[in-house]
Amino acid sequence: MGPYILCLVTIDDFDRAVVIARTLVVQKLAACVNIVPEIRSIYSWKGEICDDRERLMIIKTRRSLFLKLQERIKDMHPYEVPEIICFTIEEGLPAYLSWIHDVTEEP
Repeated sequence: MGPYILCLVTIDDFDRAVVIARTLVVQKLAACVNIVPEIRSIYSWKGEICDDRERLMIIKTRRSLFLKLQERIKDMHPYEVPEIICFTIEEGLPAYLSWIHDVTEEP
């Protein structure tokens, strides 16, 4: 497993997504957060089928920062159970991976 991850987080409010993204980068928990301004999410929640417009945050960071990142997002996120999932970055441009390392902090 590589030392870097990509995390996906959905949220209903664009402005709140910006606040969370900025906080993660300022606190060096993430190197970069891309915000996809609108996605359509169809899902089951508490016995109902929901169909909502959401925003998607794509977060690049170190694997070693995941638990801190997860806690910070949970503290700021309005959902009862926010989507916070991650994938290992298996390969990437070495200079880009080095940049992720350089702009984030060890826990």
